[in-house]
Amino acid sequence: MAEPSALYLILALAAAAVATYVWRALGVALGGRLGATAPVMDWIGCVAYALLAGLILRMILLPAGPLADTPALARVGAAGLAVAVFFATRRNVALGVVAGTTAFTLWLWIGGPVP
Repeated sequence: MAEPSALYLILALAAAAVATYVWRALGVALGGRLGATAPVMDWIGCVAYALLAGLILRMILLPAGPLADTPALARVGAAGLAVAVFFATRRNVALGVVAGTTAFTLWLWIGGPVP
């Protein structure tokens, strides 16, 4: 396989920089005009949470890499426990994450049922 030329690498880096900095410049230009309570800020927050939820769900249901070698029951069970602890502790994110991580780690360490 041929090595990519320096020009190709420079063009790829420039394209990535333009794609990133266009959105940053737009954010700077509009950021000063929008208040923290503007409706568009609510929409941006909802989109951010939806993206995060989608990525987490994908990691649980369609894992890649070493996570793919773990039992689906361990992933789903740990996530379910994390959500339950989150709500049981009056929406304490830290305790939910610790509970889910601990459950998943113990399942793998003790050697729960593997499909």
